[in-house]
Amino acid sequence: MATIKRFEDLDAWKISRELCKKIGEIIDKELFQKNYRLIGQIEGSSGSIMDNIAEGFERGTRAEFIQFLGYSKGSCGEFRSQLYRALDRKYITQIEIEELFVLATRISAMIQKFIEYLQKTEVKGVRKK
Repeated sequence: MATIKRFEDLDAWKISRELCKKIGEIIDKELFQKNYRLIGQIEGSSGSIMDNIAEGFERGTRAEFIQFLGYSKGSCGEFRSQLYRALDRKYITQIEIEELFVLATRISAMIQKFIEYLQKTEVKGVRKK
């Protein structure tokens, strides 16, 4: 297995970035009207998914990376919950929520598998050689 040198090379991060972009495009269509609180929460949780992957990777230890991947996975759940709120308020369509759910659940599964891999590997991280 090839060693990943940058968080930008991680598929989970790439898809998280795509998810963040897609929700941003929906928000920018002004469908969320003036619900600034929900806008902040849903943008925050979607950004937190990719940001925690990046931060955990950059921490340089396996244990911290696993911890931050857990935060990222939690943000996936938070994001999905907020999508329900947006749907209930008719800020997004059923088609949009389904597309975003597919991405969010895919990211969550990828993160879980990555956590399981990291828990079994002997690699300790660049700070723990």
